[in-house]
Amino acid sequence: MAGSRLTTMIFVGMLLGIAVGYACSITWPDPQTAKEIAGYIALVSDVFLRLIKMIIAPLVFSTLVVGIAHLGDTASVGRVGGKALLWFVGASFCSLMLGLIMVNLMQPGHNLNLPLPDAGAGTGLKAASLSLKEFVTHLVPKSAVEAMANNEILQIVVFSIFFGVGLAALGEKGRLLAQGIEGVADVMLKVTGYVMMFAPVAVFAAIAATITTQGIGVLITYGKFLVEFYIGLGVLWVLLMGVGFLMLGAGGIARLFNLIKEPFVLAFSTASSEAAYPKMLTNLEKFGVPNRITSFVLPMGYSFNLDGSMMYCTFAVMFIAQAYNIPLSWGQQLTMLLLLMVTSKGMAGVPRASLVVISATLSHFNIPEAGLLLIIGIDQFLDMGRSATNVLGNSVATVAVAKWEGQLSTTDQRLDHVGTVASPAE
Repeated sequence: MAGSRLTTMIFVGMLLGIAVGYACSITWPDPQTAKEIAGYIALVSDVFLRLIKMIIAPLVFSTLVVGIAHLGDTASVGRVGGKALLWFVGASFCSLMLGLIMVNLMQPGHNLNLPLPDAGAGTGLKAASLSLKEFVTHLVPKSAVEAMANNEILQIVVFSIFFGVGLAALGEKGRLLAQGIEGVADVMLKVTGYVMMFAPVAVFAAIAATITTQGIGVLITYGKFLVEFYIGLGVLWVLLMGVGFLMLGAGGIARLFNLIKEPFVLAFSTASSEAAYPKMLTNLEKFGVPNRITSFVLPMGYSFNLDGSMMYCTFAVMFIAQAYNIPLSWGQQLTMLLLLMVTSKGMAGVPRASLVVISATLSHFNIPEAGLLLIIGIDQFLDMGRSATNVLGNSVATVAVAKWEGQLSTTDQRLDHVGTVASPAE
């Protein structure tokens, strides 16, 4: 009931945010004034996202270490990690390919009646930092403390895996420390509950600030691109739910979606997958995924399984190419897909990551990077859909790995084994 109430409040916050943002945009039409007012409104959502960032590092570390310790041995960690990565690669390829197919079918960039930006215009994005070499060296943290201070999820995952494997290898000697870290995870989940109470107000502020600066008219001007992109996301949602249906049946997938609708709406309204992470962790466990699987697979998914962001990359690159009337052969498009399979894996922890990846891809195919200016203005609205899709994709992925491992429990089984799950013998 509490989750349903929070979801309703988030929707109310979104609607109020649109109304207040529209009122502000017509009351203060001057861009500079609107920007100042939006800055004050956005303080609320900025504080909320900072609170989320505050709890992400200790939550990922503690839950992942406990999950690995519960897996018990290096072979189990390697087996679960291998299955997760196999799923992530397959899902990434499907998401990229679907984006490519949808953008070729709908052609959102053709006959664009908008003035194109000057080819020499700057976008303010640094694309050179996403090479394969940079990604591999960035993978391993120089310092675990630095990684946590900067909320580098991928680096935290790498450190936590080493720490968790080492802790599991200690056996009985490490049990006391494992229990202490498990206590930290419980505390962070409790803190998460307090932070989530602030979510509806933060959603209101985020939407209101965006509409204040961009105006409601931006949704009309870019309506075709927005609608067609969300149609593409809708197809991806149906595909993900279809995979879930094959694994779980109609009742199972309905129950899963009912449990993840709150983090899904939260990610959509705040345009932040991170905001939904803590709720996904607890709700997937409610569904029947063991803590040791959830806490291991989910952080990896946040680095390697960004289905919505992947689809957006191919969709946006092709949209800009169409807007400039630059034809790309199917061979070039497949090359672009393979390039994005590699470069997009460095997205985790990079500000405005999708735009940076797109910028790097545009330059590779000699498409003017200034075309990004066509979509930067509506990136907030696009990011809402991407973030929500990432939540759905990672939820299905985590359930799939648990099912693959034969460790997905039904509700009845979980009620029968509450004591087993809580016991030190796990």
